[in-house]
Amino acid sequence: MTFHYPNGQPYLNNEVPQSKKQATRPKATTLFGKRGMSLEEELNDSNQYYRSQSMAVVYKKPTPIQIVKVDYPARSQAVIKEAYFKQASTTDYNGIYQGHYLDFEAKETKNKTAFPFRNFHQHQIEHFRACLQQGGICFVIMKFVPLQRLFLLPASELITRWDAQADGARKSIPLEIVIKQGYEINYQLNPTIPYLSAVDQLIAYQVKRSN
Repeated sequence: MTFHYPNGQPYLNNEVPQSKKQATRPKATTLFGKRGMSLEEELNDSNQYYRSQSMAVVYKKPTPIQIVKVDYPARSQAVIKEAYFKQASTTDYNGIYQGHYLDFEAKETKNKTAFPFRNFHQHQIEHFRACLQQGGICFVIMKFVPLQRLFLLPASELITRWDAQADGARKSIPLEIVIKQGYEINYQLNPTIPYLSAVDQLIAYQVKRSN
C-alpha cells in the first residue's frame, strides 16, 4: 500500500520493526536520552512507562489518513492500495493526569539560540487556546537538539509570543525566554523524559495564580 503526504510526496517508512528496535538499543542509558531515538519515540517510550506505573494515561494521537484507492480481490476482502496522510488538525498528545486534561505538542529544532515559529501551525495555536479556555493543561515539549536540552513551555506563553507576530515581534522564541518561562526537563533512566515533574510545577503555578 502506498501512502502520500499532503503535498503528494510518497511516504517512505524507514522505521525499524519494534522487535529489532529493542534488540539494538544500547544497554547503557545516558543523560542525553536514548541514542538514535527521536523526541517522539522518547515521549512514546515515556508515556508507556507512565501507563505501566498507573501514573498517567497519555497517548499520541493518530494521524488522519484519506484512502484514495482500494482493491477488492474478493467480496469479503478490501486491500488499501493508496492513501494520503491528512494534515493533523490538533496537537500530538493528549490524556489524563491526576484529574487534569493534558494536551501538548512535541517539537525539535537544530537552532541553538531560539525556537522558530515555523515549527507550529495556526490551527494548533487555536486548539491550545480552546483547550485552555476549558481548563486544560496545555504545553509544548521543546528539544534544542544541538544542546541536548529539553523544556516544557506553557501553551499560554507560546500563544502570547505567537500573537505578537502580528505587531511585528520576532518569529521565534529566544532560548533565554524558554529558560525563564518554561521548565527544564533532564533525561533519566525511567521514564526517559520525566515530563510529569514539570507538569506538576505548571499545575502548581496555575493554581497559585488563580488564588
